[in-house]
Amino acid sequence: MRFSGIITVLVMALLAVGLQAEEKDKKPNIIFIMADDLGVGQVGCYGFNDIIKTPNIDKIAAEGTMFTQAYTGSPVCGPSRCILLTGKHSGHARRRDNTTKDGLPRPQCLIALTPEDYTIAEMLKEAGYTTGGCGKWGVGNEGTTGTPDKQGFDHFYGYLDQKKAHSYYVDTLWKNGKQVAVERDGNKPRYSHDSMADDMLKWVRANHEKPFFYYAAFTIPHDEFKVPDLGIYKDAVNLSAKEKIFAAMVTRMDTDIGRLMALLKELKIDENTLVFFTSDNGPAMMWKNKFKSNGDQRGIKRDLLQGGVNEPMVVRWPGKIPAGKVSDFKWVFYDIMPTFAEIAGLPKPKSTDGMSILPTLLGKKQKPHKFIYWEFYSGFQQAIIMGDYKAIRYGTKEPLQLYKLSEDRKEKNNIASAHPEMVSRMAQIINREHVDDAHWPTLEYKRSRRKKSPKKKKTKN
Repeated sequence: MRFSGIITVLVMALLAVGLQAEEKDKKPNIIFIMADDLGVGQVGCYGFNDIIKTPNIDKIAAEGTMFTQAYTGSPVCGPSRCILLTGKHSGHARRRDNTTKDGLPRPQCLIALTPEDYTIAEMLKEAGYTTGGCGKWGVGNEGTTGTPDKQGFDHFYGYLDQKKAHSYYVDTLWKNGKQVAVERDGNKPRYSHDSMADDMLKWVRANHEKPFFYYAAFTIPHDEFKVPDLGIYKDAVNLSAKEKIFAAMVTRMDTDIGRLMALLKELKIDENTLVFFTSDNGPAMMWKNKFKSNGDQRGIKRDLLQGGVNEPMVVRWPGKIPAGKVSDFKWVFYDIMPTFAEIAGLPKPKSTDGMSILPTLLGKKQKPHKFIYWEFYSGFQQAIIMGDYKAIRYGTKEPLQLYKLSEDRKEKNNIASAHPEMVSRMAQIINREHVDDAHWPTLEYKRSRRKKSPKKKKTKN
């Protein structure tokens, strides 16, 4: 072989090694898809009903890991999103209910994120990620410090106001700092979910050559129940008119998830993209029976019972996350921030209450949470999970109810009297984890404020 030929072979070999190293060190893309008010029973892979078809979500589960005890941050949408984005549990989070309980009028009652709040989008941008999203924002209306463009997102298309997000036919949606007109189908606006799904695909295609994070917070299947067509459910004789609409909404979202997964393959980024699918909170009351929406659990949306917070969660990353695995490892929305940090090669943020569950995602063993904590302001509920036990308290002065989840998924057998030491330990933790906040006052907090307020002196006329 001539000397020049040897040089050529060596150069090509070095280039190949360099490309392999670059591919190995390349940060993965992260896509987090979240439905609105979808229960475990409404996703096919969980096996509770065979009416609603979700083949693309089921395929993500088959090619990845399906979790049976993954928990949302709250049983309603606003705080759930806040906890996901900021990595703080509901005893510390900026938003602890959909609206504040201190009497502020709308829209001020929709407490917004502040400049001090540190989000997963801001964190990932520090690691070189491009950040995008669509859907229901819900943690900062127009004119506040909580809008996506002020919280780390390069791009966001959808609804800011969570109440407006209940409508699927609207004239405008928010896009990168301003309201923009929604394209029209004839004499009415286009179905908003379709517009947002198309925007997601367009954005991924435009940004796929560098590491990206995309947050798809779809509004389906939250009420109002409307859909452009009933699809495969049009002639279903066993479904009412409203049930057909609901099933068609879920399957429509599933179809768009299928379009996204096909695009990842087309762009040849499928194997370097981590995909999550979940729901923001438990299902609505009306779907409990027909669709077994909360599975084999008690409770729905607005409950800290299992059905309100234990949600579908499937995660896929080819070659990294075990395929076809079912895991009962317990984790929660505020673990997302430290998990993304580890994936991106960043230190764990000091602000988060969570822990990285990357070892669990990769099929490795890791220590469980010492505890998982929630609070919610519908009657002021508090709940905690420690190991196999879960305690719930309704009102700060009420006794804790205790349940063993492995034997009592419906949380019907209160065993608190048999475990006084455990109940005492759990009570100490939930008392410690709740931090008073003027926007989310408990009855005791209101009383303490009244005691501290100076009494006004009466003046004589």
